[in-house]
Amino acid sequence: MIFCSLFSFITSSISKLLKTHVIRLAQIANKPSRRIIGLMSGTSLDGLDVALCNVEGNGTDTVLKVEHFATVPFTEEFRDSIREIFAKREIDFQHLCVLNPSIGITHGNMILECLKKWNIQPEEIDLIASHGQTVFHAPKKQHNLSEFPNSTLQIGDGDHIAVTTQIITLSDFRQKHIAAGGEGAPLAVYGDYFLFSKKGENRILLNMGGIANFTYLPGSLNPSEIFTTDTGPGNTLIDAFSREYFGKPYDENGAIAASGKVNTILLEALKSLSFFEAPFPKTTGPEVFNMDFVANVTAKYNLQDISREDVLATLTRFSADTISSAIKRVMKPEEIYKIYASGGGAHNPVLMASIREQLPNCQLGLINELGVSGDAKEAVLFAVLANETVAGTNMNFGEREGVPSVSMGKISFPG
Repeated sequence: MIFCSLFSFITSSISKLLKTHVIRLAQIANKPSRRIIGLMSGTSLDGLDVALCNVEGNGTDTVLKVEHFATVPFTEEFRDSIREIFAKREIDFQHLCVLNPSIGITHGNMILECLKKWNIQPEEIDLIASHGQTVFHAPKKQHNLSEFPNSTLQIGDGDHIAVTTQIITLSDFRQKHIAAGGEGAPLAVYGDYFLFSKKGENRILLNMGGIANFTYLPGSLNPSEIFTTDTGPGNTLIDAFSREYFGKPYDENGAIAASGKVNTILLEALKSLSFFEAPFPKTTGPEVFNMDFVANVTAKYNLQDISREDVLATLTRFSADTISSAIKRVMKPEEIYKIYASGGGAHNPVLMASIREQLPNCQLGLINELGVSGDAKEAVLFAVLANETVAGTNMNFGEREGVPSVSMGKISFPG
């Protein structure tokens, strides 16, 4: 009898707490504007991008203002702990298991540090939108996994972020995309369309993080014409080579690449990978484009004697060539296009100059021209995704592979 009474009390308390959280979520959804923190930690592992956004409306009526933005750098110890499992087929499973909550707690504390610096209380924030840390990405077409579904894994548990910050958290966005038939990436299209479309201007939003991707936004504003895809490496090979052979986290201002010469034999060998001929949309990651890939190509073609500066120059040109080639595949000769670049690659003048040279009929600028910092863009886009899940409806992007019309993100309550 005592047990039954205790069980009834506990279930009643849980029910009331859950109801309180759901009511709070409904209140947030009905507000005219929401303060949402978007988080992004990319494959470069340089730090956590934290963007505090004020978001009004939803869908094509979305109006967003970035109130604050910061990149909180990771310690080298933290980076190394992620690299132990990052994009590797064989790992210490226990290490993966403990990293999942550990990253969530670390990200939560980074958010609290930012809020303290900005003189904002956690209760003033409506939602957190956490991308998490990608540790493996496995689209079945690229990894010969036809008997399995597409898969991807981002860690940094949303429940731990919610409990650490006491803020409702949305996380694990990519899983719904896969469940609905996509590859889990790129997700930028969903925010790009709402924030950056402009009637009468064909826009290509090029993001050059570790992996490069772009979103095509037609001047017609027709969502069924929107196009998004990965193109191949952005900075991932440049950064990895700089780190291994020059002791630098990246090639600052492309200075090392500028001191070398492009080796055309190596360049063509790198571009011979079948991925580049595969139809759009497609996704990839450091699981494919890594130092083993470079070593295998140089060994196959007996190119080990190339100077390190020349290799880095060639890797930079490799990214530029594959980005430019992919964009050309979707361009119509009679149309005019404006390209807005973002991500770490937008800070590399050698990479940008090579892209500009190969796309002379396009205007190449920075996403900053559209009112959002290129460094903040990905974190901002996850804030938009969270806003759509809570306050919006599914936008119909048509019946096309790779762009399912879904809302994304799992909801974690703080209590």
